[in-house]
Amino acid sequence: MRLKSIQKCQPGNTLARSIYAENGTVLVGTGVELTQRMLERLKAKNISSLYIQDKRTDDIIVETVISEPTRRAAMSIIHDTFRAVHEFPQKWHQIFSDKAFGRELRQVMAAVADELNASRSAMNLLADACAFDNYIFTHSFNVALYSTALALKTECTEKEVLEVSIGGMLHDIGKILVPDEILKKPGHLTSEEFELMKKHTEYGFEMLRRQDDIPLLVAHCAFQHHERWDGSGYPRKLKKDEIHPFGRLMAVTDVFDALTSHRVYRPGMLPHEAMEILFSGSGRLFDQKYVEALRDTIALYPLGLSVTLNTGETGVIVDSNKGMPSRPVIRILVDENGEELTQPYECDLSKKLALMIVACDELV
Repeated sequence: MRLKSIQKCQPGNTLARSIYAENGTVLVGTGVELTQRMLERLKAKNISSLYIQDKRTDDIIVETVISEPTRRAAMSIIHDTFRAVHEFPQKWHQIFSDKAFGRELRQVMAAVADELNASRSAMNLLADACAFDNYIFTHSFNVALYSTALALKTECTEKEVLEVSIGGMLHDIGKILVPDEILKKPGHLTSEEFELMKKHTEYGFEMLRRQDDIPLLVAHCAFQHHERWDGSGYPRKLKKDEIHPFGRLMAVTDVFDALTSHRVYRPGMLPHEAMEILFSGSGRLFDQKYVEALRDTIALYPLGLSVTLNTGETGVIVDSNKGMPSRPVIRILVDENGEELTQPYECDLSKKLALMIVACDELV
């Protein structure tokens, strides 16, 4: 399979991986032949890239770290919860104090943690495209995945992993109480609008901290995920160890997903580009421990991505190297003269240190 910008996909291409709706159901399934109408509808739903079947790379299998039933259950619960709070904001206390909700959330996120812990694959954030009308839903799900993976990577206890996982799902719940005209504004906020936007951390904390079936540290994930290592964050301008470890962890995963997500007003970055920005703030804005842990957890170059080497050769990412995430394995398909190879070959950049990736296919 090949990862391509939706702008480069053509009618007649066959989908190699399912596309999900924001509530976790399959919107377009694997094996479907795409039509022009389908492509236009997917573009309108902010899908920027697709996995397409390709004879030269059909043997590339992109494994997901979360099974479809678990993904569907997790996305469904966050979708339904956020929708309910948005439609009946005066009933948020009743929604969160429902013991059935707390029990279901724990069960779903425990399943997410178990599957992530059992997986040996680097997280490929582009493996499953999600068509969304409300960015908060998919952002919350992604942050939960990344945060759970980091909690496992940094050897948190089982109890802490579950708290981080639930915290990731609910870290932005306070945004439901921010006016839609601010939340969905396509562009920069005014200083007054930004002050209102910042209130979501306090709203989320107040919504979660008194709920018997939601751990208090989950509320602190909502409260502290915008605090920064140097004290430049909000709402309390905490510094370094004044910030709870969960807040420091979630600051990294929240920014990473924001940078890599496709939005109406700007395209998402590729994972390695987003990691460069996080590393530029490591030790200043972010706790270096969690930036490094994220780098070692995700696939910096997603499988199926087309890349160009400094030799002029081009190929497709076919595998990643644990411990050397910036040096993947590439199947060379085109030589330095632009000629397609009749016998493609694989090149492991961890063993060919003189070779470097100098360009990647745009996925916007």
